[in-house]
Amino acid sequence: MEHKKYTAYSVISSVLEEAALAAVVLWALPEFGINIPLWGLILMMFGLGAYEYIGYRIGKKTLDKKPIVSPDIGSRGRTTTQLAPTGYVKVGSELWKASSTGPDIDEGEQVVVVGVEALTLLVAPQNDNKVKH
Repeated sequence: MEHKKYTAYSVISSVLEEAALAAVVLWALPEFGINIPLWGLILMMFGLGAYEYIGYRIGKKTLDKKPIVSPDIGSRGRTTTQLAPTGYVKVGSELWKASSTGPDIDEGEQVVVVGVEALTLLVAPQNDNKVKH
């Protein structure tokens, strides 16, 4: 049901944007002495339609993706920024704010999730055998 709402909203907003473009080109611009030929309007409308379609496809793909509620303790990931002591890690396909439980961790290092505080993951280097729980 959510996808039908998203699709309906996308279609309605696209029609309104196309109508606004036509109104600007046909009525507003001629008031300032700017005349765009009909083929130019058609080309602009086609370009706007293609842009809207691509945006719709990306948005729908994002809505279809199932989010990770929270990575489990023991999940493995890779740092995308240096953790000194906070930064970001990628666990699965999602980017999370993270905090190192020990020394600073360089970008690109493998880490393991050892805890969660609110929306911040507590991580330790994967090769660290002293993982705290």
